[in-house]
Formats: sequence, C-alpha cells, structure tokens
Amino acid sequence: MASNPLHIGIALDGAGWHPAAWREPQSRPAELFGPAYWTDLVTTAERGLLDFVTLEDSLTVPGDRFGPPSEAVDVVRARLDAHLIAARVAPATRHIGLIPVVTATHTEPFHVSKAIATLDHTSRGRAGWQVRASGTAAEAAHFGRRAVREPTAAELAAAVTSGSFADAVRELFDEAADAVEVVRRLWDSWEDGAEIRDVTTRRFIDRDKLHRIDFEGRYFSVRGPSITPRPPQGQPVVAALAHAPLIYEFAARGADLVFVTPGRQDGPAPIAAQVTAAAARVGRTGEPLRVYADLVVFLDTAAATGRQRLDRLNELAGAEFGSDAAIYTGTADELADLLTDWSAHGADGFRLRPGVATTDLPAVTEQLVPALHRRGVFRTGYPDGPLRALLGLPADVPNRYATA
Repeated sequence: MASNPLHIGIALDGAGWHPAAWREPQSRPAELFGPAYWTDLVTTAERGLLDFVTLEDSLTVPGDRFGPPSEAVDVVRARLDAHLIAARVAPATRHIGLIPVVTATHTEPFHVSKAIATLDHTSRGRAGWQVRASGTAAEAAHFGRRAVREPTAAELAAAVTSGSFADAVRELFDEAADAVEVVRRLWDSWEDGAEIRDVTTRRFIDRDKLHRIDFEGRYFSVRGPSITPRPPQGQPVVAALAHAPLIYEFAARGADLVFVTPGRQDGPAPIAAQVTAAAARVGRTGEPLRVYADLVVFLDTAAATGRQRLDRLNELAGAEFGSDAAIYTGTADELADLLTDWSAHGADGFRLRPGVATTDLPAVTEQLVPALHRRGVFRTGYPDGPLRALLGLPADVPNRYATA
C-alpha cells in the first residue's frame, strides 16, 4: 500500500443527494425515518473501510437551504436529527467515524459540547462535529431570538466570486468561530483522570481536575466547566464545508478538516492554495487544516451507467440536477484514477456524496474500494485507535487546562 493512502468519507443526506433519489425503486422511502435504514447505510460504509460518514442536518427542510421556501411535495420535506442518528448507529459499528452536522447558530455551545462529547464516549472515540452556520430568516424564525436580514441570491453569488461578504455574514461566521472555541474549551474543562470513582473514600471526581473556562466574547459568556467528562479523543474531530475565502478562514480558525468543492477542470490545487493562504491570514499554527474534496457520485451499475441513471433521475425531477460540488458519472475505475490524481494535487482526502444512497454507497464499497486496492492506495483493514488517528491527526491532544 502507498505510504500515504487515500482518506475517503461518505456524506449521507436522506435518500441521496439527488432530490428524486427517494423515488428510485430500491431507495426504501418508507424507512427513511427508521433506525434500520441508517444502520444499514453506515455499516455498509464501514464494510468498505471508509474513514467516516457525515450526516446532513439543518434548521430548514431539505431543498430550501439556499433558496426561497418551497411548497413542493415531490421531494423529501423532513429530516431526522443528525446527532441522534449518529448516537443510534454508534453501537452497531466499531471503526468508522461518525460526524453529524450540528448548527452553531441558534444552538448553545454548551449543549453542542455535551452532545458531541457524549457521542465520543458512546462510540469509543469515533465522534466528530461538522459545524454549520445558519443565516436565513426562515431558520431564525423558528427561534424568535433575533431578526436576520439574509443576502439575496445575487449578493451570495457575488460574494462567493469576489470574496467580499456583507458584515452580517462575517458576523455569522465570527459567532460560529466563537462557538467552536467555547466547545473546544469545554471539552478540555475536565482533565483526563478527573473521575476517581472511589467508593471507599467517597470521591467520584477530583475537583482540582475540573476547570472553569470563563469565556467572555461578543456572542457568548460561558463559565464552565462542562458536566460531561473529557471525550475519549480529548478533542473530537471538527469539520466545516466551505466555498469561499471567508469560510476557509473560519475553518482555519478552529476546524481539523475543511470540505471543499473543486471543479472537475481545475481540480483541488487552486482551492488548496486558498485554504493555505486563509490559514496564514488567521495565524493558524500547529497541525495544518486538512482539505477534503467533495464529489457527488453516480456510479455505473450492472443495470445502467451513471450517466443514464442521472438522466433518469433528472427526468423524474423535471429539472437538471445541480450541486455546489462537482458531479461524477462513470465507472469505479475511472473514479479511482480521478481520486488518485487529485490526491497528488492538493487534496488530503475526499468526501463522496452518493447520488442515490442505496445504490451509490454500495457501489463505492463494492467497486471503488477494490479498484483502489488494486492500485495500492487504500487501506485493507482498520488500524486500532480513535477517529483522529485514523485520519492522521495527533491522537494525544494536550489539555489546555491540565497542570503538572
């Protein structure tokens, strides 16, 4: 195997990333909100020795995140809680990382820290958190705590192109960065070994190993300590999806992984350079931010090519499928060549989005992974250790509050 094997994760979103995926005969739409469906998907990914699964979530119904509210009824219009899905599938898996999306906006960081730390305990060191910021008026209306003036579609497009964002958007990501900082401090607020559990001396904890974080910022004032012991990983993996320099800066301030969306023509190198520049601007030190390239995949099957499958789904939907990430259609061998090439041009790893979850995820594990094995660029078994170690991140994370 190559000295630097590929890292591959899977992004799960309902029936799949195509809005008509639920209408495919094998998609199990009646089971979308039951535990067996999600357990089957995640265990399928684990059989393929993949690094992690991310579980999509938002504070709005699927399909409305970047557009006006829709009353369409021919798409899936409901979600389960991603963190609770991860908690449900954790006992059914042993090695694969579990990274739910949890929105930082409108959600108290104390609650997030407790939830992800608990997931890390129940999964024995396989938890992560994909941070999402929520900037729409519809999402804010669910909580009624603040008024939000959301940018128009034209303003968003111009901002992504120019990198010039409105003050409200910058504040949104400043708030999210503070939330990540609070969560990370709360994870450190218990030292390792703070739990004594000594019945004889009647001491359950060593109070000297619990620390207030006393965070004071523009958006949060959090005393601490947490009420949940330090996670097994110390610091569970933090990830973010980013499309522009401002968001690369946000990721560089507090994340371990950044999911990016390079185009097929240019590949990941230009974005990787932008991520490096963003990290320098915010003064990131220590471990570099890992760049994971996203691709939506429609793989060839015995019944139809990926292109034919995508065309059929588009016909069902009545519209051409569009995505922030590049769309791949073709054979597993061709995809293996593409990933190997992109790995040499700035991608530290990949996150594949199955167009139809029940078709393309099994194709990844049964076709793509063997193709990568033939090239000697992907693991043939899981190593021991937590998710951080699996991803090549330092497994022994020092506690900022620990005393000698």
